Formats: sequence, C-alpha cells, structure tokens
Amino acid sequence: MTLATALAVALTGACAPPAPAPRAERAAPAAARAPQWIATWGAAVQQATDDAQDGPNWSRKGFGNETLRQVIRLSVGGPTLRLRFSNAYGTRPLRLAGATVARSDGDAKARPGTVRTLTFHGARTVTVPTGRDTVTDAVDLPTSNLEKLTVSLRFTAPTGPATLHRFTTATSYRAPGDLLRSPADDAFGRRTSHAWYYLTAAEVTGSGSSLMVFGDSLMDGVGTSPGTDNRFSDKLVERLIAAGRPQGMTNAGLAGDRLLHDSPCYGEKGIARFERELRERAALRTVFIHLGANDLSRPRDGDRCAKSRPQVTARQLIDGHRALIREAHAHGVKAIGVTILPLTAAVFPFTTPAGDKVRRELNHWIRTSHAYDAVLDADRVLTDPRQPSRARPGYVSQDGLHPSDAGYLAMASAVRLNAL
Repeated sequence: MTLATALAVALTGACAPPAPAPRAERAAPAAARAPQWIATWGAAVQQATDDAQDGPNWSRKGFGNETLRQVIRLSVGGPTLRLRFSNAYGTRPLRLAGATVARSDGDAKARPGTVRTLTFHGARTVTVPTGRDTVTDAVDLPTSNLEKLTVSLRFTAPTGPATLHRFTTATSYRAPGDLLRSPADDAFGRRTSHAWYYLTAAEVTGSGSSLMVFGDSLMDGVGTSPGTDNRFSDKLVERLIAAGRPQGMTNAGLAGDRLLHDSPCYGEKGIARFERELRERAALRTVFIHLGANDLSRPRDGDRCAKSRPQVTARQLIDGHRALIREAHAHGVKAIGVTILPLTAAVFPFTTPAGDKVRRELNHWIRTSHAYDAVLDADRVLTDPRQPSRARPGYVSQDGLHPSDAGYLAMASAVRLNAL
C-alpha cells in the first residue's frame, strides 16, 4: 500500500450511532453571558517519581525558596487567559507565594513589558489543599495561535513531593529567590528539567471547541526531537490552523501509562483518570484514545517500574476501551480510536509474540467493531508494508518503537478534519 493510499484510508468513520452532542445550555442575555472558556493547552499529571530516564526530575524533593519558570505553547489564542494548577498528588497543602505569566522570548526569557501578575479570587497568593486544584482569575493578555508563554511560580516554603507531568521535550527552569517578574534567563539557565510541575491547563476566552489526545507515550510525543513541538497533537493543531478552522488542544498523554493497571512510575491507569480529564477540559468536543501498548510490555530485569504487571488478554483490553467510549459519550464527547503500532522491532525487548498477537486482535477490533465514532489507523499509516512487524524506517525514532517527527506528522496528516 502506498503512503498516499494509507493516509486516505487511515481515518475511517464508524457505523455506530454518533456520539451524543454536548448538552446545550440556555443562552443568557448578551449583557450577562459569561465568557466561554476553551482549553488551549493542557497536560496530564501524576504522582512524584524518582524515575529520571528523561533527564533531571525535581518531583520527589519538590521546591523551596525559589522560582519555577515553565514554557508552554498555546494551540489557539484569545483576548483573556486563565491557568490551572494541581496539587492532586501532593503530600501537604501547596502554597503559591506568587505567580506570573508573560510572552516568551525564547528559553527562560519573558518579554519585557508583558509580565502579568496572576491572582486567585483577587489574591496574589493561594494555598491549594492536598488532592485539589485551583484556577486563576482571568487575566488580560491577548494571545495568538501557537504563541509561547512563560509561567512562573514563586515558593517560599518547602513544597514536598510535586505533582508533575514527567515527560516533555520542553524545558523548565528554577532559580533561587523571587524572579517572578524578571525578564532575563541568566539565573534560570543553570538548572533545567524536561518536565512540567503543577501546571495542568491554559484556557482562553473565545468561540469554538477543543480536542484532546489521551493515552500513553504515543500521545505524549516520545520520539520527537528535543525542544520542538512535533507531537501528533502539535502537528494536528497546525493542520487545523492552516485549514482556517483552529481548535483548542489538550494533550493528556502520559508516557508509560497503561489502560488497566496503575504504575509506580507512570501514573494512574487510563480507565481511572479518563473521567477527570474529560470533566476538566473546557469546551471539549472530540478525544483521540491510544492505550494498551504498555499493558502488553514485558518487564525488564531490575525494572521496578514494571512491578505488578499481570498478563492481559485482548478481551480485557477491549472491555477497557469500551469503558472509555461509554465515558466519553456520557460527557457528550466524540471518541476516536487509535490503533497500536508494531511493538516487536524495538531496540530493547518490549513484548512477546503472544503480546503482539493480542495487539493485532485489539487493532482488528478497533478497526471493525464500529464501537468508536471514527478510527485513526496509525498502525497502517506507519507500518512498513514490506515488513509488517516493523514501522517504516523513516517514521520511527531511534528506539525502534515510537514515531519520529516524520511519523507524527504522517499521523496528523491522516486525520480527516471533517471527522472532528
């Protein structure tokens, strides 16, 4: 099958009845109507972990008398902005002694004259209870599509273990003292991490809707070049903007996540965290779901992250996917299933022949059951037709398992935009 043919057939509509439309709210008078918030950036979070395979990880010790600066790229812009922070996995109340947002000037630099103080019910400080989250007041900072922002948090007391998003090709920075309004990055450049901490969402006011990708490392973007925005979700957003139909995007992928079982390193199982992601993403309309690959992985010797990894059957994985579809439809969200790529060509032993058989059974069900509203057949797009057990050489990263930048672009190119 040629690539053009693969892309043409990769997104297939399901024959099941369409997902129920989001519940319509009675329109308020124009003068009293509240602004509509749209999720324009987002990340899934997990418990603190010592796992540092993706670089320095600050989550276990947390932060003290210092400033944390993080950089995010919005999908769509709007006239006003607000941010969400989470202490979902903290062990003590989280005290934010201050927070700011600014336009990015590259690396840790904040563009002079654009720094805005963030407030919480009018206050510049906030304490977030253990297991809870908080949202800032709206701030007047008009933003554009694909614009990058810096978000800075000030701590004056030890935070304890930090809620985090473990894998990202973006860079976060920390420095001693109060640098909330500092535009320079000299102090920040000495301590960096490729993770996000506490920050879970950015929302803008506007019209329209948002999308979400949900799942494991394929959704999280493992395999992309460091310092780039080349994940599947990033390339899909760029396609939508180029087509004149921008939509917000949340990336709720967690590298290493499993569908059916929790992990001490990679977070809650997908069927446990999915409802929370659906509920917290503003104006959500459609979700892409890719899960099951890590349920089929074989534990490596000495890998503590692989503890309590029982064997799973295709029926168990299918039942898990059915549960996710039901949850999405209950929230008025369309569900698009994403097939799983070959797992046997990794540079390290990732699964067994029996596990790959289960993968193929699950993919067949995703393609043919019509349980999903549509299917993104990533397996067909990225598999080498000459060697069906391997991904196309140009579309796989050095680990032989995850897509490369070109592979993620091919996935995004396979999406039929009218199906969203």
